[in-house]
Amino acid sequence: MGRSTWKYQVFFLFCLILHSQLPFPSSLSSSLSSMPPCSALLHFSKSFSLDKSASAYDPSYPKTASWQEDKHCCTWDGVECDKNKSHVVGLDLTSSWLMGHFHSNSTLFFLPNLRRLNLADNNFNFSRIPSEIGNFKSLTHLNLSNSVFSGQIPFEISQLSSLVSLALSWNELLIETPVWKRVIGNLTQLRELILDRTNMSSIRPNSLMNLSSSLTTLSLRYCDLRGKLENNILFLPSIQTLDLSDNSFNGLLPSSLFNLPNLSTLDLRYNQLVGPLPNHVSGLNLVDLYLSSNFLNGTLPSWLFSMPSLETLYLNRNQFVGEIGEFKYNSLKDLDLGYNKLHGSIPRSVSRLVNLTSLSLSSNNLSIMLGSEMFSKLKNLETFDLSKNSVSINNNVAYALPNLQYLNLAYSNISEFPIFLRLTTNLQSLDLSNNQIYGRVPRWLGDVGKNSFNYVDLRNNLLQGPFPILNSSNLQFIFFSNNNLTGEIPSLICDAIYLRVLDLSHNNLRGMIPKCLVNFTALSVLDLRMNSIHGTIPTIFAKGNNFRNINLNGNQLEGPLPQSLVSCTDLEVLDLGNNKINGAFPYWLGSLQKLQVLVIRSNRFQGRIRNPKTKFPFPNLRIIDISNNQFNGPLPITYFEYLKAMMNVDESGVARSYMGDSYYQDSLNIMMKGQYIEMERVLTILTSIDFSNNSFGGEMPKIIGRLKSLKGLNFSYNNLIGYIPSSIGNLINLEWLDLSFNKLGGEIPSQLVDLTTLEVLKLSHNQLTGHIPSGNQFNTFNNDSYTENLGLCGFPLSRTCDNHEAKQPPPPTLQQDENLEHENGFGWQAVSIGYACGTIFGTFVGYLMFKIGKPKCLVRMVKLEQHIMLRRLKKNGHKRGGRR
Repeated sequence: MGRSTWKYQVFFLFCLILHSQLPFPSSLSSSLSSMPPCSALLHFSKSFSLDKSASAYDPSYPKTASWQEDKHCCTWDGVECDKNKSHVVGLDLTSSWLMGHFHSNSTLFFLPNLRRLNLADNNFNFSRIPSEIGNFKSLTHLNLSNSVFSGQIPFEISQLSSLVSLALSWNELLIETPVWKRVIGNLTQLRELILDRTNMSSIRPNSLMNLSSSLTTLSLRYCDLRGKLENNILFLPSIQTLDLSDNSFNGLLPSSLFNLPNLSTLDLRYNQLVGPLPNHVSGLNLVDLYLSSNFLNGTLPSWLFSMPSLETLYLNRNQFVGEIGEFKYNSLKDLDLGYNKLHGSIPRSVSRLVNLTSLSLSSNNLSIMLGSEMFSKLKNLETFDLSKNSVSINNNVAYALPNLQYLNLAYSNISEFPIFLRLTTNLQSLDLSNNQIYGRVPRWLGDVGKNSFNYVDLRNNLLQGPFPILNSSNLQFIFFSNNNLTGEIPSLICDAIYLRVLDLSHNNLRGMIPKCLVNFTALSVLDLRMNSIHGTIPTIFAKGNNFRNINLNGNQLEGPLPQSLVSCTDLEVLDLGNNKINGAFPYWLGSLQKLQVLVIRSNRFQGRIRNPKTKFPFPNLRIIDISNNQFNGPLPITYFEYLKAMMNVDESGVARSYMGDSYYQDSLNIMMKGQYIEMERVLTILTSIDFSNNSFGGEMPKIIGRLKSLKGLNFSYNNLIGYIPSSIGNLINLEWLDLSFNKLGGEIPSQLVDLTTLEVLKLSHNQLTGHIPSGNQFNTFNNDSYTENLGLCGFPLSRTCDNHEAKQPPPPTLQQDENLEHENGFGWQAVSIGYACGTIFGTFVGYLMFKIGKPKCLVRMVKLEQHIMLRRLKKNGHKRGGRR
């Protein structure tokens, strides 16, 4: 018995020693409740690493890095103690670079007197919020926002009955209905409840009526809440800020929300609310009203323009009609009524809005006189958007908008540059695209914005003359496409070292490509297509460049393709079509892993396409067009094996999206369904192969059938022989197939009937035979799909397939014989002599064979054929007799 007790004592001592080396288990927390607060804090800080990337907001710095053991923790950064310095009552480690897992046995829970805890903007690596959080019985403020917590919110939070402020937003959290009910039932002292981006999909809107009447701030943005907001669902007499934006609330806009006496901010953006705004409100003193991106309709009530404290009014992207009312106060700072159905003119009272910094009336039916005195008093205006309205310019009135940074007059039918821009020294972005502006770009535009100017869009106008001289030191985006600019691209463009997009397409520019453009490291899009640029492509592309799209189509470029293009590792689109570029197929481009579009159509490339030297060439290529060149030899089977982006795409699960990015939408000129189409936007699911108008020979590879996402395949105008592979029937997304003008023989595979998306089929000018398949799309094709295939029969051709033998083409004409003589070197005389000799020799051999009976296999074959023909003759004779 003594020995056994001694063993237990040793084991217990070993556990204590082991415990001192490990995090404290919750089962022993009571025995260590006397741990000094400073030690608990120090141990807590050392359980995390410090990483600047853990905090997203500025200012951020590692507060715990300055904590020193030889100083009392009440002096540490972020730590708050009571008057006697005996208890830690507050801990604020906001944006402190904390990185690591938050353990449930953290020593933080040895601070039972905490009243305020703020760990927002750190990275706790998808930890769950420990249930031990419920031990902070004195906690009044808890903020764990934006700290990478995940999982369910523990019900123990509902035990913090003293909480005044609870913020758990922008994590990966889920709150279930039972926990939600306990939170709103027990936390009756709450003033602030902020749960943005918390999954509340199981919570019903009617539960919101049970929220604490003392709430002043309720923010449930982006919480996947859905359903109707009943009229009296939110009776919160103390509420000041109410944010229910980015959810799926539907039904009528509750008019009761506009009767909350203390409400200053109401945000219901990005829902599905319908109906008009209330005609009358009482006691409302809003400062910020956000109702954009719903389905609200009706006219704008007068009270909107009569609130003395209103600073922000966002009603954009709804269906409001009528005119804009008269403004009675000057408190407004941000006004957005864009994307509605408003008409009429802008009220003259807009001149009162001297505090206005942002004015957007885009996409309405308004008539606006730009240049009238009503805008001259808006000296604080920074953002001015009148695009997609009917705008007139009066350049006889001189005034300045000294703080203007963003001006958008796109699609506004203006015909000249607004002269008030001359005195705009802080302009950053100018969009005058898609108008009728005629003539040269004024010289004073080069002085606009000084060093702040970074975006200019003048595309789709009637501009003439040379390339405008701009202050390009900070320019990042230049859009001058679809004008009539002439001359060379000036060397001053080389000063724009921060340039990201240069779009000069569809002009009459000449000269050579400035070498500096391929040395820029920031340039992502270089679009010079459809100009008259000549010379060679600059040979040295900078390493580490950022090119995503290079489009030089439709110029007069010549010479070889520079191999330094392999430095463009981010390249997605390369369009060099319709130039005079020569050389062999650029197989080395196969190493560009992101390349999706390769167009070298209508150049002077020649020769065989050699096997790739890259192990997995062109893995993301979806569109390849090498047509109208001088390629020859067999089709490059090896490349087809690795076109992974063209294989096994399930379009049903792919969202409709387009190539490009937020600042530049990729466009493409492509042969589609038999005609060239200018695609202003390119779907990411579009896949096509065009090898037409070359001299490829040999057979079509069966492996083509693996490219199941193909929408278009064009091998026309080549010298292909053999059969059409039945594997083509596997291309279930194919919309156009062009194999015309080849030497393909045999029958059309019946498997092609399974191509139910096929809209265009071109098999003409081949040597196909047999019955044309019927069913599905084949019932829609006309004669043009099959012309000059003299062995074909059946619908839609007039030749029927009564007999079982495919009709043979007639003998060649004299003219065809002459062509053969020209091509093969044999005249018709030599052919005739050979034909006669062959006939005589064949007759003699045939007689001899049947006389001696050898070879037996051939004799049996001939006799069998004779037997079959005799049976057919007898059968036909009986039919004719029966008809009589």
